[in-house]
Amino acid sequence: MLNEQTVSTLNALKLFGMAKSFSDKIAHPSLADLSHQEFFGLIVQDEKTYRENLRLKRLLLNAKLKQPACLEDIDYHHPRGLNKQLLLELSSQDWITHHRNVLLTGPTGVGKSFIACALGNFAARFGHTVLYLRAPRLFETLLQSKGDGSHLKTLTRLAKVQLLILDDLFLTPLSDAERKDLLEIIEDRHQKASTVITSQCPTKQWHHITGEPTIADAICDRLLHHCYKIELKGESIRKNKKSQN
Repeated sequence: MLNEQTVSTLNALKLFGMAKSFSDKIAHPSLADLSHQEFFGLIVQDEKTYRENLRLKRLLLNAKLKQPACLEDIDYHHPRGLNKQLLLELSSQDWITHHRNVLLTGPTGVGKSFIACALGNFAARFGHTVLYLRAPRLFETLLQSKGDGSHLKTLTRLAKVQLLILDDLFLTPLSDAERKDLLEIIEDRHQKASTVITSQCPTKQWHHITGEPTIADAICDRLLHHCYKIELKGESIRKNKKSQN
């Protein structure tokens, strides 16, 4: 009766991890030899693990990653010029802590989005807020937000995300509104948060495709300064998988 009351109290206090851990452990006679300190320490640790898992689930849900990907699953065998040593560097939190950007370029199908989502998954696992957005859809949303008065609020939300992933940027030349919005996003995040960008357009062409030289200078200077560049090449991975099937 006392044990049931304890579980009920823990749940009432929203200590759900401890409640489950307590129930599980008292059901195993083998744990009866534990001291009070050891027993309590274990259920406290289980509460911590429960909260960490809950936070990770919430972070990944809010991230809206395009695909479930992680750094451990990246394929280094496909010939696409992927530098394994560089990916190992990105397996540390240093680049996020120091607000460095990651720029992924290469033809369609070589795995840019997968690597970007893997980096997003990595960041979330270490407790960072993440948001994945396709650039064309983002610009549409920002254009609509100007009409309903939420434009500034949208930009503020983007500025606060610790890791922003912009997929498929520079598919087409930017309009005046798009390049101004992009500048605001990059300026807000410069040296304050990390941004991962994927593009089929090589970085050396970003200035030209941005359009207006002054804004292009500002955007490229902030993106290309102190960043990691991953320049992929080769045939589509999807194409190779289809041919193997």
